[in-house]
Amino acid sequence: MSIRSACSLPWATRLHLRRWPPTPSSARAFSTTLHRDATWGFVGLGQMGYNMAKNLRAKIPAADTLLIRDVNEEAAKRFVAEARESATSADEKRVEIAETAREVAEKSTVMISSLPESQHVVDVYHSILKPGKLPGLEQERLFIDTSTIDPVTSKDIANAIHSTQTGRFVDAPVSGGVVGARAGTLSFMFGASAQPEQFIERVRGVLSLMGKKAWHLGEPGSGVSGKLANNYILAINNIATAEAMNLGMRWGLDPKALAEMINSSTGRCWPSEINNPVPGVVETAPASRSYEGGFGVSLMNKDLRLALTAAKESGTPLALGDQAREVYTAVEKAHRGKDFSVVYQWLHDQSR
Repeated sequence: MSIRSACSLPWATRLHLRRWPPTPSSARAFSTTLHRDATWGFVGLGQMGYNMAKNLRAKIPAADTLLIRDVNEEAAKRFVAEARESATSADEKRVEIAETAREVAEKSTVMISSLPESQHVVDVYHSILKPGKLPGLEQERLFIDTSTIDPVTSKDIANAIHSTQTGRFVDAPVSGGVVGARAGTLSFMFGASAQPEQFIERVRGVLSLMGKKAWHLGEPGSGVSGKLANNYILAINNIATAEAMNLGMRWGLDPKALAEMINSSTGRCWPSEINNPVPGVVETAPASRSYEGGFGVSLMNKDLRLALTAAKESGTPLALGDQAREVYTAVEKAHRGKDFSVVYQWLHDQSR
């Protein structure tokens, strides 16, 4: 889905999405009309979301309820079963499955979403807003979207939430991959209005339940913009690392010795030190597990596409972007489902 198609959706137009910042009335707290134990919501139980939700459930009070929703019913049922297995009779971990995203939003003070593409995020928040005003809660609703989508669509959703006084929306994409999601060591970069100051601390408090770092980069849309800029660097560095390792090994260099030298010199970067693309160089890297269990090449290709589109929207030249996109498109076709460091294997195959 292109940025323009996301922005031209009829529901977005009706809600006057460009009304930002919100008026004082739209920023006020919701009235207290519902009384219950604290309920948290999570929509999207993919590889990232599943592990993020597990950490959230582990760190919120045992008496609180986590309401989950995913189109994959088996994933939701498995999540509930695992939560019950890890609980004791004295420390019951309450998890419930919602029928719709709207139900999650109705009952939750905080709702987190983790979804693959812009269209999925649009669909979820459309389904929340379309039926009308949500019931009031003791505290203003907080919506945190951790998906990596295009900045324009994210801003439009934020404005839809704010202009209809549905709550506060924060874009907070993540860095750290499935490993970080599982370990609870993710880094978040988020976009949100800086006022009031307590709101930013509230957001950081929620994100700390699933990760270790959270950078406030500015107004709504800033989080996804920062994430795409970061992943553009990652995409280029990954190709450069794969090329350099392949080059050095074809010259007869030992891969571990080469990697050690690079990681002590100016070539040091995350793809060379942590996610080295050569099997056996870093035992914990996906490359040493047949390129399984990391950041999928399809996801990297998606992020690169979003970065290139956003760059064109802003008139920003990216000298290496189109070439990198060609590489990842070819690699995705040849090694779909593998970690993006499989670029090395693709290069190796090309040189045979």
